[in-house]
Amino acid sequence: MIYTTTETVPGKEIVEVLGVVTGNVVQSKHIGRDIMAGLKSIVGGEIRGYTEMLNEARNMAVERLVASASQKGADAVVGIRFSTSAIMDGSSEIMVFGTAVKLGV
Repeated sequence: MIYTTTETVPGKEIVEVLGVVTGNVVQSKHIGRDIMAGLKSIVGGEIRGYTEMLNEARNMAVERLVASASQKGADAVVGIRFSTSAIMDGSSEIMVFGTAVKLGV
């Protein structure tokens, strides 16, 4: 499955738009990561535990986007965008959305 932030796929023609597809994950903080984050806030620097957590969540959201597009019979998803939001204290959502399309040969 091709997925891209661009509105087209280079060298391919979009022959049919199948509709909007999404994938999302709600991720909560881990107590171990919170302890390390507290220590890092004293000395500064990247909080790798949170970076890893967000990378995993983003990858899971993209997998769900691709699965949704596949269910619609899509060859690609164009115009994908990412969004994040706080759901409640200690958790956040990562959402990815785009347009599922069929490509010409």
